[in-house]
Amino acid sequence: MTPSTVRNGNSPRLVFDASYVAVVHTAFASAAFVSALCLACLLHYKKVVRNDVAQWPDEWWPSVSATIGDWYPERNIFQILIALTSGPRFALVVLQYFLTRSPTSSWPTFIFISGLVRTLSCGGWVYITSSDDHDVHDVLMITYMVCNLPWMLGGIAFTPKTNPTAIRRRCVAPSFVRRFFVSLIPLIYFFIQHKVHRVPGAYTRYSFFEWALIIFDVLYDSVAELDFKEANLQVCSDLSDKTQVSNPGIEPSVHRKTPADDIQQLNGTSASPSEQGSGPRNWRSIILEILQDIRPVTGFAADVYLSYIFWSIFTSLVPTLFYFSVWELGIAGTELALLSTLSPIFLGFSPFLSWVRTREGRTTMHVLSLLGLAAYALHRPGHRLLVVTFATAALVIRQVVDWTGDDGHGVEYQGILLGLGLIVSSLSKHANHANNPIWPIVNEYSGGYNKTGIIIAFLAVYELHSRPSHNRQRQTTEKTARTQHAVAGDVRHWLTSAIPLGSLMFSLHCLLSDSSTLIAWSWTGYSNRRAQGPQPNLHGSITLITQSLGLLIPIFLASRQPHFLTHPAWFGYGTISSFVMYQYRDWLGYIGGLNLAVFLMSIIPQVLNSAASASIGRVATTYFLAWLVTCLLDLANVWTVAYAFVPGGVYLRERTDLVLFAQMACLALAFDWPRMKKSAVGLSLPGSVKSYARTLLALLSVSSVLVTLYRWPSSPPQPHHPGPRILTAGIWTVHFGIDNQGRDSQRRMRDLVGDMQLDVVGLLETDLHRIVYGNRDLTRVMTEELGYYVDLGPGPNSHTWGAVLLSKYPIINSTHHLLPSPHGELAPAIEAWLDVYGTEVLVVIAHNGQEEDPLDRELQSRELARIMARAYPHPTIFLGYVVTEPFAPQPAPYDILVTDGKMHDVDHEDLDRWCEYILYRGLYRTSYARLSRGLVTDTELQLARFVLPKHGFGVTNETVEARTLRAFKEELSKDHWFPMDYYGKGKNFHSYHVFGT
Repeated sequence: MTPSTVRNGNSPRLVFDASYVAVVHTAFASAAFVSALCLACLLHYKKVVRNDVAQWPDEWWPSVSATIGDWYPERNIFQILIALTSGPRFALVVLQYFLTRSPTSSWPTFIFISGLVRTLSCGGWVYITSSDDHDVHDVLMITYMVCNLPWMLGGIAFTPKTNPTAIRRRCVAPSFVRRFFVSLIPLIYFFIQHKVHRVPGAYTRYSFFEWALIIFDVLYDSVAELDFKEANLQVCSDLSDKTQVSNPGIEPSVHRKTPADDIQQLNGTSASPSEQGSGPRNWRSIILEILQDIRPVTGFAADVYLSYIFWSIFTSLVPTLFYFSVWELGIAGTELALLSTLSPIFLGFSPFLSWVRTREGRTTMHVLSLLGLAAYALHRPGHRLLVVTFATAALVIRQVVDWTGDDGHGVEYQGILLGLGLIVSSLSKHANHANNPIWPIVNEYSGGYNKTGIIIAFLAVYELHSRPSHNRQRQTTEKTARTQHAVAGDVRHWLTSAIPLGSLMFSLHCLLSDSSTLIAWSWTGYSNRRAQGPQPNLHGSITLITQSLGLLIPIFLASRQPHFLTHPAWFGYGTISSFVMYQYRDWLGYIGGLNLAVFLMSIIPQVLNSAASASIGRVATTYFLAWLVTCLLDLANVWTVAYAFVPGGVYLRERTDLVLFAQMACLALAFDWPRMKKSAVGLSLPGSVKSYARTLLALLSVSSVLVTLYRWPSSPPQPHHPGPRILTAGIWTVHFGIDNQGRDSQRRMRDLVGDMQLDVVGLLETDLHRIVYGNRDLTRVMTEELGYYVDLGPGPNSHTWGAVLLSKYPIINSTHHLLPSPHGELAPAIEAWLDVYGTEVLVVIAHNGQEEDPLDRELQSRELARIMARAYPHPTIFLGYVVTEPFAPQPAPYDILVTDGKMHDVDHEDLDRWCEYILYRGLYRTSYARLSRGLVTDTELQLARFVLPKHGFGVTNETVEARTLRAFKEELSKDHWFPMDYYGKGKNFHSYHVFGT
């Protein structure tokens, strides 16, 4: 039907088919891309196909981003046409929603929101090109691709089955969708070939699939024309008389055309409202309906975000308090802050419990818990700890109230939220260099987005407070059912429900609060230039996807097989998985950890439900015990490595196996053993919640993969001075990545390491995959922004304080050592062979024990000397933390390493050293310096610059006189100079010191 004017009473109406919207959208979108491509090829062909790897003729087809964003006039014409496309695009989204909306499903509302976000992000990456801001462009592009998943699949699933062409659409549209997602596979492959392997011509092949995505995207939206035609969907506007002040302007409306409408339009008449049912509705009524339909989705989103807030504040407590313990190297007293998680004991006061269960009480506790986010603004670590401690106490109380089902939702719903919040928290760390962006230990200078997080948190709390009252009938029914199954006075019942909950919270926190923790457990280094197992920055998304799969199990099986997840066989699956994770390494150990992740995520709703059933009449005691179990397991986990600094630590020294056994033993109480069988209430979730959860889990999984691709190294690491064959090495004890102000120090470290142009870096005290350090990866910022190969050294299950090797040179092989430590702390070492300009060079990174244990230090030094002497006469560099004085005779470590290890001191005249040493052989040393510690840590950075002999030759003169020649820096080329900015007062509180030059 062509646009026409019909008269409704005294008011004419403009009426046209909604299918024209789809046609106009397709025409404008196609014209925009086709015109840009034609103009780019005609006017700037060789420029538009050129990239940072190759140019014409190796590259001969332009990418989408270069075509639409780099050159005049195609960029401007494209943006004008895309601006014209925006109106039909938004109209298309609204009309699609109007056609598919249903009073029995919230899916169309979610698809509508996805369509809006998709449209806005499309405008973002179109108008903010990669030339303008590469990061923003990529983020918006990733958002667009993520939103394509629900938009396309949801649109197909909710095509009205009553349409005669529904079969056509379900055949045509899926073919475009399949091609769209299948194209992602070669797209990713050729992108890696271009960015990582820098293969000429790979970007041209990548561009083919990039253009294919655009074509399939436009074609998919064009299919909406079929729906609108067969539904007889029309857009109408009331053209009121301009002289009528009472009804000025235009009020558009949408309705479905019927055969009666055609007859009435031919006769110039229109049916009355009573004849048309409710009649056409104006835009305002449609928008109000949309907002009303969106409310359940926004409520679910707010609940998920508040669960994310719970995990963010809860996981920040221990790193905030342990800052003081690290400085004291012993119990500092701040450990008492951990007792803030025992705040559910206050729920034993009935008036307080009654108030907290009210809307005002829950809102108040939510607001008080948000103080934990605002603590980032405090400069003193002690003040931050006080605020975070108070916020945690409020946080745990409000969380317990939710877990009992007193929020108007079912306990099963809270279980799903708890798992979703954990995944969102882990994903936020995966995307933000292993730091939660709203932790109080980060700020805008260390990777934090605190203000944004706080604003969204207040919006979520407001949504919760203003939410319509829940229908309490379902909640009352569930409580009655739980009461019937709870045995009054049965102490065993509440004990066997509280203890598994405490163990579950510890297990989730310890193993799954960061996507790379399971990888660190299995990491063993390199063999034949390849990592032997998964890598944290490249494979962390697999952990997130596995967690999502684990949480899907109770969503799918809860109503069908309610006792499946409490069967002893399922516990056996979890136990075997934990054993494989602990016993094996590399991919096999990681696979065991992934299966354990599935197990832990799957039992969250059932464990929460069991605790809620047992807590009726004893809320305070049940949840106090649960959090007490969590606290005890936290301490036990720390004592396995910090045994030298705590009373009674010797009994848990290096006994992660005992802690893991205790975890699983506590979880065993949640299962239906023959003599302990409990009649647990079956899990039930509303259909809308299942839909929201499944969709969100899919989006989180896709997002994790896209984040990995976004963080993928753009090119192989390159040394700073390849021409003169210069190698610059440094050693730094970085104090667990917490600076003197109690904040994450990754970016401070990046700045100094980058300025010093270090090719090989040894970092010590780096094992942060523990609860006390926030389960972080200290290497993320430097490896991704400066470009390094990384070896993490022995993992958290090796009970050391950690060692890391960063190298600009390929790592041929690496071996992890646990040095002899009969009395004191266990010492780590990394033995790595590097390909330095075609010559194999051995680098040894080590952290010896403290001065309290002389036998340990002697045995450790002898083992290191053996490793280095075995490699003689190969070029070797030792970068280590060795508690000794220069020239100290045996059994002190210095003489053992130098004499027995056949090494040379980097500067035997520097007598002011105590802990850090650089030793070498088979290289020419040209420069040596020590930088003051600044604000990063309590230990200085030592560095030395070497020249590698010509390939196939060795050092011709290694006498003391030859090795200790002095020269002014002006006598050497500038390649051998250290940065001038650090002379005198220095830069960023760092400066060269000791030598006065």
